[in-house]
Amino acid sequence: MIKKNWQYSYLSLLILPMVLVIASCVSSSNSMQMVNKQSLYDRVIQTGKIRCAYAVFFPACMKDPNTGKLFGIGVETVELVAKKLGLQVEWTEEVGWGTMVEGLQTGRYDMIASPIWTNAHRAKRAAFSRPLYFSPVFVYVKKGDKRFAGHLERIDSPDVKIATIDGETAQVIAESDFPKAKRLSLPQMTDCSQMLLNVATGKADVTILEPAFTNQFIRHNPISIENICLEKPIRVFPNCWMFNRGEFEFKAMIDTVLDEVINSGAMDKIINKYEKFPNEVFRVALPYQLPTKTK
Repeated sequence: MIKKNWQYSYLSLLILPMVLVIASCVSSSNSMQMVNKQSLYDRVIQTGKIRCAYAVFFPACMKDPNTGKLFGIGVETVELVAKKLGLQVEWTEEVGWGTMVEGLQTGRYDMIASPIWTNAHRAKRAAFSRPLYFSPVFVYVKKGDKRFAGHLERIDSPDVKIATIDGETAQVIAESDFPKAKRLSLPQMTDCSQMLLNVATGKADVTILEPAFTNQFIRHNPISIENICLEKPIRVFPNCWMFNRGEFEFKAMIDTVLDEVINSGAMDKIINKYEKFPNEVFRVALPYQLPTKTK
């Protein structure tokens, strides 16, 4: 019995140092990973570039078909912010609504620079800048269709078909507000005009979009569709830049310069260049009140 106990003690003395060495190696490896993980802020400052992906949609980001040059509210604003910081914008790739977060998470780009509408699904997976501006969203039907005017609840029926795009906000609103309705869903990267065309031609009964886009369609197709909730939008969404969660230093830097751009009036000038009809987008309210004049 004494001999067995001595053998176990001897084995323990041999094994214990090996366990300590392995534990030390694992700890050192984890520590090195933490040290080597560079923040987005540090990488951007070190390289002097913000790698930006984009989604093409009016009025945030458009692309010249001949030159490939990008322009729009989001494009001009991010380039102005980068200029103020002494940085350059590197446009990396065009992305789809449902897959843009994966590119952030895998490091293909630093930020989605065409402003994105925030929602609960995206908030779980990404972080956002402060809003550049706000987009009202309305419900559109075929011109002359009075079934839902003043009664949006009637859309929530299996007899109604809503035109949407995979991963786009119309789909999110449809699932939330009108779960019983059917969907005529289009694949990612489809132009939003196709949703309006599906309503205008009777393939779908309803779609949900912002006036900044639909006004352009109505101007070229005046008897095609109409807005049935003019008095009150079904949603109002902030338009924000999107980047990886946890990048607090980067967010603080971007938000600080955005404050400067908005408070100086530069944002109003950029929006005015692209707003074709009044109140297509809502401006960010200033964080102060001008003093009243005294007699």
